[in-house]
Amino acid sequence: MGTFVLAAQFPGQGQGEALHRAVRTAEVAEEAGLDSVWLAEHHFVPYGVCPSAVTLAALLLGRTRRLRVGTAVSVLPSVHPVALGEQAALLHLTSGGRFTLGVGRGGPWVDLEVFGAGLTAYEKGFPESLDLLLRWLTEPRVGADGERFSFREVPVVPRPDELIGGEAAPEVVVACTSPKSVRLAAERGLPMLLGMHCGDEDKAEMVAAWARCAREAGRDPDEIARIGAGHVSAGVAQLADRGADAAEALVKAMPGWLKQGLDAHVTVDGRHRAMRDPVAYTELLCGLHPVGTPRRAADRLAATAERTGITRFALLAEGSGDLSATEENVRRLGAEVLPLLV
Repeated sequence: MGTFVLAAQFPGQGQGEALHRAVRTAEVAEEAGLDSVWLAEHHFVPYGVCPSAVTLAALLLGRTRRLRVGTAVSVLPSVHPVALGEQAALLHLTSGGRFTLGVGRGGPWVDLEVFGAGLTAYEKGFPESLDLLLRWLTEPRVGADGERFSFREVPVVPRPDELIGGEAAPEVVVACTSPKSVRLAAERGLPMLLGMHCGDEDKAEMVAAWARCAREAGRDPDEIARIGAGHVSAGVAQLADRGADAAEALVKAMPGWLKQGLDAHVTVDGRHRAMRDPVAYTELLCGLHPVGTPRRAADRLAATAERTGITRFALLAEGSGDLSATEENVRRLGAEVLPLLV
């Protein structure tokens, strides 16, 4: 069980305040005995004010000693996969193998214009970027001759396989939101990160589709089971002695953040965006995820694991928007929920 950190900027808060809460969430997660922290990445919006998940991961790996730190996610269309691969290898080696690189396609946002990637990188370029990244993490020398990336062969420095006594490369997971991305992850033998907007039924269907695609790609049952054990389910967690109080804390705080944050997203090409109703979405999340008493939270997580086969969780604990309440929430996850699941 880990925590999902958005570095959300709630109404009336500064960006530094949101980032301080993000750092403290990770520090308290380690103190509380949680397994991992997952860091979101966004540009130019208060929905999340961390623009580089891999940079914040570096800080948190230095601040912690046991916690696994992952990106959820590093947006591949906006970066050069070799640059990201170099950073991932560096963190893998210097942290003793505690870094997980989560990658995703992102959205059709103005980021693509600012960083010079263009809409094609989002619509068509993700498989090429992912394949180049994976080659960088597993081969001693890499060159490219693709539609987007073309360069002479160069040595991989530092090589991630030089970690003594650990895995030969950092773990890589792929954020999946469509059948196409599920197939992409399965064909490359990578576990999925599934979003908090999905319920158990949708996640179970995606896990089944992933396994089917992996079989079609020629992977044997043992390999499918081993890789599939790495799937991650994102969700929201809010604890209280009374279940109604937990839901009320989120319904009071999250809609203001969601409206402010989602309204700030600008598409690169002016396409229409369908926006969720912030209150209805918050209520949906309360129903889908471990929101309530510690006992109910543990039961909800156990039910998700049984229905989907997913046993790794990245739980957003900052939904109240308050630093002290977030720290208490994380501590209660470790002290009161985790023991019920072991």
